[in-house]
Amino acid sequence: MEVPHGAAQLSATAHPLRAALPLFLLAGLCLSSLDATAKYLVRDHPLLLVVWARYVGQMAVVTPFAWHRAGPGFWRTRRLRLQLGRSALLLMATIAFFGALRYLPLAEGSAVSFLAPIVAVALSWPILRERATRARITAAVVCFTGILVIVRPGSAVLHPAVLLLLVTAVTNGLYSLYTRKLRDDSPYATLFYSALVGAVGLTIAVPFLLEATTLTLHDGALLLLTGVLAGLGHGLLTAAYSRAPATLLAPFTYLQMVWATLFGYVIFGQHPDRWSALGMAAIIASGVVLALWERRRLP
Repeated sequence: MEVPHGAAQLSATAHPLRAALPLFLLAGLCLSSLDATAKYLVRDHPLLLVVWARYVGQMAVVTPFAWHRAGPGFWRTRRLRLQLGRSALLLMATIAFFGALRYLPLAEGSAVSFLAPIVAVALSWPILRERATRARITAAVVCFTGILVIVRPGSAVLHPAVLLLLVTAVTNGLYSLYTRKLRDDSPYATLFYSALVGAVGLTIAVPFLLEATTLTLHDGALLLLTGVLAGLGHGLLTAAYSRAPATLLAPFTYLQMVWATLFGYVIFGQHPDRWSALGMAAIIASGVVLALWERRRLP
């Protein structure tokens, strides 16, 4: 599970939700499919090889898209250090999340990763000097309660790998906050830099990673698929946010948990028990209610 890129500052069209929602829902399907494909691959192949394929593929897809939309100067940024730091946070979040999926069910793992908004609420004041509203604090408490229900004693998620999901949540939360600090940059530059650190950094290690595994044609096709899904997912997110404000689209983010549950059942034979489903419902409800509340506060 990954958070949206910094494209919310683009102008909306006449019927923003109607124009943006199909793109946003398709992006969520792509990103959930990416998580399922990655979980399948990391069971038998080096984690960093799977992450590398995801980032190189994203670069291959989004770079022509950004060039087409913003011209040859799409990569120019006023805050290079912040862009690279944000990109490194996304890389850390991906490594931790894919690593956790090797051991944890897809649906519950995706749900726990939604702890990221709580991190964003907690750090919004020290990083952005934004005070958390009562609604945000309440939503964060409900979300955290839902996560505690999922990670209760005796659950399938009570595993040391859950610590990796906490790393995912913290780095994703920071990634989201730093995205908001980049509002003055072009969203296409931000889209490009999001994958840069992962693609360049891990490419250096690829020869060593390939020595540690045996790839079949089927494995190669799945690695290619991870990159295509990542690139399409983030490209579609950017296109969606160029047509509608984030507050209109945010409630639909939690549909990714529905896809994760479906993929977990169909591909891996895993499904949440009653208590985990209750915890996931609490997380979804808190996110949707907060998104609707934030939308009402807009002028």
